Amino acid sequence: MPLLNLKREYNHLYNAPKKDIGIVDVPPFNYLMVDGAGDPDTSTHFQDAVEALYGVSFTLKFMVKKENPDNDYVVMPLEGLWWMAGEEGFDPNKREAWQWALMIVQPSLITADLVNEAVARIRPRKEQPALDKVRFESFYEGLSVQIMHIGPYSEEALTIARMFDFLHLRGYRPRGKHHEIYLSDPRRTAPDRLKTIIRHPVA
Repeated sequence: MPLLNLKREYNHLYNAPKKDIGIVDVPPFNYLMVDGAGDPDTSTHFQDAVEALYGVSFTLKFMVKKENPDNDYVVMPLEGLWWMAGEEGFDPNKREAWQWALMIVQPSLITADLVNEAVARIRPRKEQPALDKVRFESFYEGLSVQIMHIGPYSEEALTIARMFDFLHLRGYRPRGKHHEIYLSDPRRTAPDRLKTIIRHPVA
């Protein structure tokens, strides 16, 4: 049985051209999520959240694969929702005011009970400060615009501005939270080669 790969199955959501801004309809997915606030470059909680999300995601993968090898799947990339309390828009330059929710999509075979079991298995093995903040919930984004940003995270502002110009010119209205999908590992990828899908839901 082929390995389940949601990134490939939903290629139009996890791949985007650099030059063209696309319009997509994002269906509901189940996610592991951790909430936080502040500048990710200086927040230890941000790194704790990343570690907890990947720890639970890979534990779930190995659990279900051990139970049934046919249930093996590819762990999805890290994603993030970003917003500012009391603000309609998201200012990429006001890092200290950022609110965020980091998240990783889970396949449909993952349940809340399995998530609880995975957390329970991790807890005695390794101290993870954000482990008990991991939650499992469905998130529906719907109609959205998106574009691929290639380069440092600090240079996303121009890409975001271009995307907003696009949606306003076509009569769309932004709604919901700024969304980023991190396709590159910043520990192993040069800043100018980082690939990030920038997405924003619209009405």
